[in-house]
Amino acid sequence: MQRSLGNRLLLVLGPWLAALVIRFLARTVRCDVLGLEYPRRLWSEGRFVILSFWHDQLLMMVNAYRGPRAKILISASKDGELIAKTMARFGQEAVRGSSHRGGRAAFRELVALAREPVDLVITPDGPRGPRHCIKEGVVQLARITGRGVVPYTFQCSRGYRFASWDRFLFPYPFARGVYVYGPPLYFAAGEDAEAFRLRLEAAMQENERLGAAHLEGYGLSPV
Repeated sequence: MQRSLGNRLLLVLGPWLAALVIRFLARTVRCDVLGLEYPRRLWSEGRFVILSFWHDQLLMMVNAYRGPRAKILISASKDGELIAKTMARFGQEAVRGSSHRGGRAAFRELVALAREPVDLVITPDGPRGPRHCIKEGVVQLARITGRGVVPYTFQCSRGYRFASWDRFLFPYPFARGVYVYGPPLYFAAGEDAEAFRLRLEAAMQENERLGAAHLEGYGLSPV
């Protein structure tokens, strides 16, 4: 009973506290946004995207999203429940599932949602890694839906890296940060899935390079 009560309290108080921290960091981390014109061009045409960013950057990503509405693929774990409830406080909805649990149903839901006016959001190396290695899900989603995948990244000059598989990033207040959106990538007719996966991975690595170069312009390096 005690553990059950503790879990209930965590699910009630955890998302509230997490949202408070995210909003505090949004106000205190000095951030620039690069490449926002790429998704904005599609949004202005009534088109929607698949946003792809690394799992370790999850905490800050909602702050620079300027799209109309998003559905975020979040694991069906207890940690995923906390994340989903936190994102709900920012008006963003979740699709629950992962490669380890509920993945097929979640994938079918994402494919169905691709017919609606919403962006789809994926951390392609989650929920268990390997770190910064793209898995098949986002590749097949791009192939089936025909949507462009927009690489998206966040880096900052000061912060803490947790000793987790993804080295989860917690920015320090008053750090300098940068968000980078990349050009959309489309799955070409007849393209090999592995070729697209490698193209997307290279594009996300290029975003990381651009973000690092932007911070270096301030005389700083990413944490």
